[in-house]
Amino acid sequence: MDSALSDPHNDSAEAGGPTNGTTRPPSTPEGIALAYGSLLLMALLPIFFGALRSVRCARGKNASDMPETITSRDAARFPIIASCTLLGLYLFFKIFSQEYINLLLSMYFFVLGILALSHTISPFMNKFFPANFPNRQYQLLFTQGSGESKEEIINYEFDTKDLVCLGLSSIVGVWYLLRKHWIANNLFGLAFSLNGVELLHLNNVSTGCILLGGLFIYDVFWVFGTNVMVTVAKSFEAPIKLVFPQDLLEKGLEADNFAMLGLGDIVIPGIFIALLLRFDISLKKNTHTYFYTSFAAYIFGLGLTIFIMHIFKHAQPALLWGTHSTEEDSK
Repeated sequence: MDSALSDPHNDSAEAGGPTNGTTRPPSTPEGIALAYGSLLLMALLPIFFGALRSVRCARGKNASDMPETITSRDAARFPIIASCTLLGLYLFFKIFSQEYINLLLSMYFFVLGILALSHTISPFMNKFFPANFPNRQYQLLFTQGSGESKEEIINYEFDTKDLVCLGLSSIVGVWYLLRKHWIANNLFGLAFSLNGVELLHLNNVSTGCILLGGLFIYDVFWVFGTNVMVTVAKSFEAPIKLVFPQDLLEKGLEADNFAMLGLGDIVIPGIFIALLLRFDISLKKNTHTYFYTSFAAYIFGLGLTIFIMHIFKHAQPALLWGTHSTEEDSK
């Protein structure tokens, strides 16, 4: 899991690459402000809309849209699993050719990204289809056994509109596969984030605190204690982070001096904020106090992370600041 906010001014040297001063001119204050502001906005969108969609997902009856529930046991094990995965990726990049590893990862995220983006844009695209659009229903069903012992393995319902969304998402997928363009990367990253917030549900607040607390330690250790996370983030050519160029104003869409934000810093606080929204709704009041206060706390925490990173010129674990703010405002 990539879970760090990074500034290219200093991270290139930490990750074993050349320093910024020898490879590119420093970014302008306007470009830096635009990059950080864009990252902040991109982090907020999947949390806000993902939380809203998580409410509908929890009420849904379609088996293909049923959320995955995270228990306290899952939350306690998650930082350990994430650490093993991160260290494993680090060793893979040290032992094997980075080119071949990224080729396999590109193919994997090409398929996964298309499915995630299709699921993300489907509700929005439905508003653009005309009323007389020939929309047919389909069902993909795989079963095991027969008679009373028959068991459903896959039961996915979709329609013609979903196929259109899949086709549009495939265009983005091909663009990402061929060019690795930062806009295509961000489209996939936003889709992964929104789907994560929508479909991953915490069973209660205490589970959320366990998850945030464990990943708080995970984040701080792997960012401050070692260079593992920064190295993996810069070697890993996959849409597991949102990026925005700080030299966009100078170079346009071909800019290459990126600030980045790991998807873990969006999804993990996001599923906690979504839980508080569902709790607000369960109270059957017209106010969403817990949701809005935790959302505001996340904005404050991420903004503080950006400020600290800019001052100290060092990659920052966003959960260091965001976790504390979100948990305090949920109490």
